Amino acid sequence: MLTRVPFLSNFLFIVVLVVSLSLPCRSDGSAEKEKTLAIIKPDGLYDNCTDKIKNAIFDSGFRIVKEMLIQLDEESAMSFYAEHSSRSFFSSLVKYMTSGPVLIMVLEKENAVADWRALIGPTDASKAKITHPNSIRAICGLDLQKNCVHGSDSPQSAQREISFFFKEKSSGSAVTEHDEL
Repeated sequence: MLTRVPFLSNFLFIVVLVVSLSLPCRSDGSAEKEKTLAIIKPDGLYDNCTDKIKNAIFDSGFRIVKEMLIQLDEESAMSFYAEHSSRSFFSSLVKYMTSGPVLIMVLEKENAVADWRALIGPTDASKAKITHPNSIRAICGLDLQKNCVHGSDSPQSAQREISFFFKEKSSGSAVTEHDEL
């Protein structure tokens, strides 16, 4: 016959209660979804990696909430990457990001920022090929600059970057909104 251990069962109840209360929840009781910005850069589009990348996105449980294919002009690229303006690679980064169209996407899931960063791998694609061979950058990227994809580095950056691209747009770019059907 099993006997109950009141202390242990009370302790486990308190642990479960504290953990469940610490999880972010919406009013409907489901866990809060996070959004992050993803960009397939010109080399990713030139090398026809879009389908591979989107399959990896879906296979990892992300939902694409919005997407648009655009050609960045120099001013937009400089503004988006302004935090790197004092770095030696800034001008080549702007030139690269304006060398062809880019696919901008808003991804959504729990822990979207961290999960997307894990999926894309290290910034330097040549290092990613060694340390994270199954990452998107290892599979589709070439080097430190031509690394195929961008990912927000924090929830705060994600909000800023999403607002940068998906503020009210005038003509010139088509935004596709995805609804769950």
